[in-house]
Amino acid sequence: MNESSHSLADLSALVRRLRGPDGCPWDREQRLENLRAYLLEEAHEVAAAIDSGDWTALRSELGDLLFQIVFIASLAEERSAFDLQEVATEIEAKMVDRHPHVFGQERLENAAEVHRAWERRKLSTKESADSILEGVPFTLPSLLASYRMTQKVAGIGFDWPDAETVLAKVDEELEELRQAIRGGTGNRSRQEAVQEEIGDLLFTIANLARHLEVDPEAALASSNRKFRRRFRAVEEALEGSRSSLAEATIEEMEAAWQRVKSQEKSR
Repeated sequence: MNESSHSLADLSALVRRLRGPDGCPWDREQRLENLRAYLLEEAHEVAAAIDSGDWTALRSELGDLLFQIVFIASLAEERSAFDLQEVATEIEAKMVDRHPHVFGQERLENAAEVHRAWERRKLSTKESADSILEGVPFTLPSLLASYRMTQKVAGIGFDWPDAETVLAKVDEELEELRQAIRGGTGNRSRQEAVQEEIGDLLFTIANLARHLEVDPEAALASSNRKFRRRFRAVEEALEGSRSSLAEATIEEMEAAWQRVKSQEKSR
């Protein structure tokens, strides 16, 4: 604990040096609004390191993210708003308060009970009194936001009873999408109707993923990586044949795609 605190103090001192008169001109010019993009970028790089399973990369990316946090806290300290120690103290107190089943007398048997108690406790506090959904930032990727919103409302009992019921809802949303595509859209334009129904379908899929204990953002990221890997293999296969990718027919690309899939599955 002492070593960690000392390291954070050193990092805070480093930021103050960078921001000081004899420090870095670029760091000195940074304002709070400038750091938003860097913070999001570093958070995404941490997520990518988690996906990769590379612990060395994760350690490095966590360091980059931590630096942004310390930098932002230093800007707040310069404005006499708060300092890094206050940030740490507040989050420690909040976590103790949110875990009475660990630090108090409350008894909860499983993760589902903990989640429900967590959301109800948050709803009773001033910070989330207006809406339980206030804790879901508008800046979250939309699929992740859908997942988190359904998590939160489920925590207070607003939920489908089981995954089978959500699957039936998926079928219902698919049928509504088919109707929108066919043009049975009422007063909306066809494109507006299709967009709305696709959104409803994706939202329901996120809800289904939650019921099946799958993070839909992570699942989609995994599928994206798989598609990148397989399509790159298709490109390489076509580069070695008489056809370049630009000249290949859809039949040649599909045949290469199926070979890549078959090879992956055989491994």
